[in-house]
Amino acid sequence: MSTARRIDIDWTACQGHGLCAELLPEHVTLDEWGYPLVDAAPVPAATVKRARRAAAGCPVLALSLIPGRVR
Repeated sequence: MSTARRIDIDWTACQGHGLCAELLPEHVTLDEWGYPLVDAAPVPAATVKRARRAAAGCPVLALSLIPGRVR
């Protein structure tokens, strides 16, 4: 097993701006109210830089990358 990164949403901070889905559409979609739906897949190494940009670009910093176990 190796350590990979996963996307995490702080639901107490998220206000449904939707920027995360614009910046990282392969991992984040929006529900009918504009709140993010994140897939459970690990973020591939080739996408980590863009995922970090999406996390930094969140207006309320509700998006983050966390370590996650991958088999």
